[in-house]
Amino acid sequence: MAKFTVNPQRYDPYRNFKFKIKIDNVYVAGLSKCGALKKTTEMVEWREGGDASSTHKLPGKTKYDAVTLTGGVTHDTTFESWANLVNNFSGDAAMSLKNFRKDVIIDVFNEAGQKAISYKVFRCWVSEYQALPELDASANAVMISTIKLENEGWERDTSVTEPTET
Repeated sequence: MAKFTVNPQRYDPYRNFKFKIKIDNVYVAGLSKCGALKKTTEMVEWREGGDASSTHKLPGKTKYDAVTLTGGVTHDTTFESWANLVNNFSGDAAMSLKNFRKDVIIDVFNEAGQKAISYKVFRCWVSEYQALPELDASANAVMISTIKLENEGWERDTSVTEPTET
């Protein structure tokens, strides 16, 4: 079976450096890194009374790992505004219980810039936010901010199909 149905001449998998993240249906500027989408399902052992010599293995609870987004520091306040909805220096009264969870879309593009894969990450909220990195006058580096998103699961958008490469 071909790895790619529309482009059977393609052998190489997609690269991991062409992606965009949508929050509130707007692409976030300056992102340089997106953590992995990972889920783990616990295993539950069960022994049957009449068969004491073996165990059955059943699926248990599923846990979705947090996703970390990393981007260069700009004047875009998307990360900071969202983080402030969860926890604000003004106190609990400044929290937004209505708006602090958001769905996030991760779009992956092929080398030609065509959308190839898309995932929707559900009910994300900010558990960790780093506004500025450690500042160092002797360094030659880009300032990076990070946001850690707890989530309640994700799924692939199957309406995004393999692009026709030209």
